[in-house]
Amino acid sequence: MRVIFTGGGTGGHIYPILAIIERLKETGISNDDEILFVGTERGLESKIVPRAGINFKTIEIQGFSRKNLIKNIETIKLFMKATKKARKIISEFKPDVVLGTGGYVSGAIVYEAAKMGIPTLIHESNSVVGLANKFLGHYVDKICYTFDDATKQFSEKKKLIQTGNPRSQQVLNLNLEKIDLAQKWSLNPQMPTVLVFGGSRGALAINQAMESALSEFSKKPYQVIWATGQYYYGSVKEKLAGKDIPKNLRIVPYIDNMPALLPQMSCVVSRSGATSLAEFTALGVPVVLIPSPNVTHNHQMKNALDMEKAGAALVIPENDLNPNNFVSSIDHILLDSEYASKMSKASKKLGVPDSADQIITVMKALQANK
Repeated sequence: MRVIFTGGGTGGHIYPILAIIERLKETGISNDDEILFVGTERGLESKIVPRAGINFKTIEIQGFSRKNLIKNIETIKLFMKATKKARKIISEFKPDVVLGTGGYVSGAIVYEAAKMGIPTLIHESNSVVGLANKFLGHYVDKICYTFDDATKQFSEKKKLIQTGNPRSQQVLNLNLEKIDLAQKWSLNPQMPTVLVFGGSRGALAINQAMESALSEFSKKPYQVIWATGQYYYGSVKEKLAGKDIPKNLRIVPYIDNMPALLPQMSCVVSRSGATSLAEFTALGVPVVLIPSPNVTHNHQMKNALDMEKAGAALVIPENDLNPNNFVSSIDHILLDSEYASKMSKASKKLGVPDSADQIITVMKALQANK
């Protein structure tokens, strides 16, 4: 099967595609030459996708500005130019199916493919549907989604198929050697462990809560791994120089192979991006979520509230975060094994262990019907 994938700007648009591509190759449905990813030069995809050895092309496009209306004239011109380039890319590659995950680049590619009569589908990984996917919902053949709340934002109900996030299946299938807590950090593998992190760069609010609550952790019957993020690691170490660091706490910049560590965590404190949530629900890890307020349409909060509603997470809005509710939320999970077990089961119910396969089944059906 020849497939064009498109999406960009954030990891939530890129990682689901990488998971599907990996599965297409594993099953022999598509080979390297039959897969193309179209993104932008400025987006995160321009670094991640070529590094993964996937054929990659770019188009120039930008989003609409809510403040600068004059700039939107340029945006419309760019979109028209982008659709012409999109048509050229599609004509040359001759895909059987085109799949988009969001971001303005997918708007141009998927829209043009639909106009050309090529089978199209989109995947929405968040509770709040992005502008590109809302626009494309009118034109595509199928709409795959993760969270129930997304269905309310699409008018084309017959196109909807709940597939979950393909990253869930990818995480479950990874044959990673587990990180040895004793060898790597001199921690006790038998003791409950909480991982606190705010993404690769880190999250200032989470780091500040950790700094304020530091002494509290020395009294706890669990241990803590605090990943500050690469950006904040130096300043955190500087602030804590000369202070007593609890013996049951380790401070690290970031954990590259997160899926190798997550199965050993009794609890995670994190932001609530779609990719992270797919990983947590795949493994059934109880979580305390502190959504980032600096995202489009506050979608991380909506993602987190969906998790909390299902009994799989505790949510603390960033503007309510303080050392007391930070530590008490972790305690609530780690000091009550029955509650933690219920959360774990609820989390696993949200995970879709064959998500990538379900999406590929939709793609194959579209190819067969074209």
